[in-house]
Amino acid sequence: MNVKLLVDGEEIDLNDFVVKILGGMVGGAVTSLRGIREDWKQIEIKVKK
Repeated sequence: MNVKLLVDGEEIDLNDFVVKILGGMVGGAVTSLRGIREDWKQIEIKVKK
């Protein structure tokens, strides 16, 4: 699984543990939504405050 984290356009280095945690959390949450196939290819999330 490939996970990228960008904050204000700057990519933040992630260690393997964080990649597994973030990837698993986001993938699991999105896959549990109605209408989302389990064989998805890419998920993008943008958060602005």
